[in-house]
This record gives sequence, C-alpha cells and structure tokens, in this order.
Amino acid sequence: MEKLTMADIAKEAGVGKSTVSRYFNGGYVGDAAKEKIREVVERTGFEPSAAAQNLRAKQTRTIGIVAPTMTSTVTGRQLTAIDETLRAEGYSCIIMTTNHHPEREIAAIEYMRSLRLDGVILIATTIGPKLEELQTSSKVPFLVMGQEFESGVSIIYDDYRAGKEVGAYAVDNGHKDVVYIGVGKSDRAVGVLRKQGVLDGLESHGLKLTSASLKETSFSFDDARALCAKILDEHVPTMMICATDRIALGAYKEIRERGLSVPEDISLIGFGGYEMSSLISPSIASVRFENENAGILAARTLIAMIQGEPVSRMQTIGYTFQKGGSVRDLNASLKAQEQSA
Repeated sequence: MEKLTMADIAKEAGVGKSTVSRYFNGGYVGDAAKEKIREVVERTGFEPSAAAQNLRAKQTRTIGIVAPTMTSTVTGRQLTAIDETLRAEGYSCIIMTTNHHPEREIAAIEYMRSLRLDGVILIATTIGPKLEELQTSSKVPFLVMGQEFESGVSIIYDDYRAGKEVGAYAVDNGHKDVVYIGVGKSDRAVGVLRKQGVLDGLESHGLKLTSASLKETSFSFDDARALCAKILDEHVPTMMICATDRIALGAYKEIRERGLSVPEDISLIGFGGYEMSSLISPSIASVRFENENAGILAARTLIAMIQGEPVSRMQTIGYTFQKGGSVRDLNASLKAQEQSA
C-alpha cells in the first residue's frame, strides 16, 4: 500500500494542506476542520513524518542531550532528572554519548543542530576552542553542564569548596600521610578545581602535599586499581583521597585484596555519592553533589532560553559530604593509646 502524505489527508478531509500542517504542528484549526482531519487520520492510521514536521514547525518540542557516558552513576542521575523535567513540559529527548571524546562532543552537537532541535544540553568533560566557536555559529539555545562555559550558559558543581572541605576533614582526623588520586587537567572541574580545593583544604590545616603524593589516573575502575597497586608497592599511606567514587572503589578493591583494612590501615574518601559506595562495608565517605537538582535546573533553564527569557550565565549546585565509615580518626586512636598506656 502506498504511503499517504499530508496532501492525501487534506484531499480526503476536504481541507487545505496548510490546515493539515497546522493540525499536526499544534497550530490553530477550526473545530469543524479538526474533526474532519481527525476522522481521516483514525480511519487511515496516518502518521506524519517527524522530519517533515520539524521542517515546518517553529518548534520541534525536542531537546538534544550529549553525554560522556551512559554508565556513570552521576550522569544517569542527571539524564533522568533532565528527561523527567522536559517530559513534564511537553518535550522529548534525543541522547547521544561520546565516551569522553571531545571531538565526538562537537560532532554530536553539530548533528543535533542539523535536526533543527529546539535546544541542546552538553554534559561536558572539557571546554575547548571548537566548543566556544559553536556557541556563536548557531542560534539554537545551548547549555553546558559540569564545566564553566565562558561563552554561554552553564550549570556547575561547587567542586572547589567540596574539595576544600574534604581536605580539612582529613587533617582534622589526624592524617598526615595522605595520597591524592586525581584525573587529568582536561576535565577542569574534576582535574583542576576539585584537586585544588583538596590541596588548599589540607594546607589550610597545616598539611602540604609533595608531588610524590599527587597521583593521576583515568576515570576507569581498572586503571585506578592498577595505580593503587603501584602506590601500595612503595608504601602504605594512612589515607587516599580519590577524585571520584569509581577511583575510590578501585582503590578499595586493591586494598582489600592485599589483606589490608579500611579504615584501620587506610582511610578512603571519594566524590560522587555512588549507591555502591554506601552498600559496601564500611561505606565510603563521599561528596554527594545534587545531581538531580542540576538536571532539573538545566532543563528549566534551557526551556527559558528557548522561550527567550533572561537566564543567569552560570548557576552553581550544592553538595553534601557523607562521612561514611571509611575514615579513621587517628587523633581519637592516639588518645585511646595514651589512656591505656
């Protein structure tokens, strides 16, 4: 059977093609014409081409989301909150992942803009010149999550302040032999701001780390575990502060495999607030950023941009430091030893 077109529906209903187009794109159609079109559509089972609708409509009611991965707990929280918020406002989503490759981010954004979507959200791992250029090359509203975007609108986490609180907490619990395991500088939020916060928190409480105590890995569990193995081959610090919970879990696995205990032998702190980190025993102390609120705020901000309303260039999301059971209070242990001596 030959596929029907909007022209066929218009002929069957006895109305103009422009009337049928308005019917499917949410424009005004009189009650009589609307009923005629509805009857023909139900009888024929006609479904309009989404691409054709996009070309005719001023708004597609569709948002593009570019994410680094679908497996990350944090990204999953963000995507769910964005999708639920957009759906409640009558929007649907198209999601593309990049596996943390910046060049794929650019390609995905360009592709989504070619689809004439109403807006694009990028959950970014890095901000480069090409991304800055994209901001000025199209009128499609564009929002960045997770990294400060100087040329446009961004939703960021308070990485520096959270890191500083963690660093201070480590020293307050008597730790002087601390190793920090971070990620590369290409991810400015995690690799630069979060790290600097930790270092400043440590130093403000009297502990300055040497370069030998600053380690770097990827976001991979296996890479983190391998690096932890190298660290423990050299010496056993009293604490490891990890840039993400995934890194902390890799370290935890290696520590336990060597017959060492957390926190008796090594204390652990991560960032992310993963559910897995709270299910193991002891639960890992971790910074839990308000990922769901970030997703809701990103969706609402983008809708405001689409509607031409003024928005803040940058909005910062808060966090909670969940202290768990993975940090040993060395001060309390020392007092206990002194009292029993």
